[in-house]
Amino acid sequence: MAAKMRGGDGFIAALDQSGGSTPKALRAYGLSESDWSSEEEMFDLIHDMRARIVAAPAFNGEKVVGAILFEQTMDRQFAGEPAAQHLWNTQGVVPFLKIDKGLLDRENGVQMLAPMPGLQDTLKRAHDLGVFGTKERSVIHEPNETGIEAIVAQQFDVAAQVLNADMMPILEPEISIDAPDKARAETLLLGCVMDNLERLPKDAEVMLKLTLPEQAGLYQPLVDHPKVMRVVALSGGYDREEATRRLAQNPGVIASFSRALTEGLSAQQSDEAFNAQIEQTIDTIYRASTAA
Repeated sequence: MAAKMRGGDGFIAALDQSGGSTPKALRAYGLSESDWSSEEEMFDLIHDMRARIVAAPAFNGEKVVGAILFEQTMDRQFAGEPAAQHLWNTQGVVPFLKIDKGLLDRENGVQMLAPMPGLQDTLKRAHDLGVFGTKERSVIHEPNETGIEAIVAQQFDVAAQVLNADMMPILEPEISIDAPDKARAETLLLGCVMDNLERLPKDAEVMLKLTLPEQAGLYQPLVDHPKVMRVVALSGGYDREEATRRLAQNPGVIASFSRALTEGLSAQQSDEAFNAQIEQTIDTIYRASTAA
């Protein structure tokens, strides 16, 4: 799995919509609140959507190197196999797990990770189920140096726990695409991440999931850093056209898209139309991820 992530061509599919973002994802998929009467039914519907994506012929390790799962997805099955094992053993796609439990209120221009009770147990269970790594998201809303330093320190603290569980952390200090002076926030973030990388143990590696920058190639020092296995980009609210345009300008960075991946998919599509749409989307994101 490490070799696949280090050198594989392609991108990481973000299939990790959580409780808060699931209704919006289902609405984009052509379903409404009238289609479910409980949270359990809502999560069943989003799992059906994810299973349909994973079952598409184009969704395989040739162009999709990894997939990030919601915890409930990890505990379910794809095609009669445990989800993580099916992704890797059948399709050659490296499984990751979203471990963050939401965000704290905004302070110093950022939203830190909320507490993650039972994290060690979650990591052990994920590791035993064949999950390679984790992803943890916090958000930067403005170029506040104090806030950015705090958010990066917290991300690296969580990363240390994940590394101790023999798993690969994807640190995700997202910068809002609506942040004032987004470019300044990106410069501050780059400096903080570089400083924290130098404090990692000698043989440690992490991955980074970052908002596509205003200055093309800004994160090249991270792409080239010996302690960074891979830098991936979130779509962050950009539509697929804009996200892939920006991605193609950043050599060495690959996609980890959620909304841009599911754009154009509908519960009402025939399997033929659905599979054709996801194939076209995968090809588009793949080309942008391998543009360099």
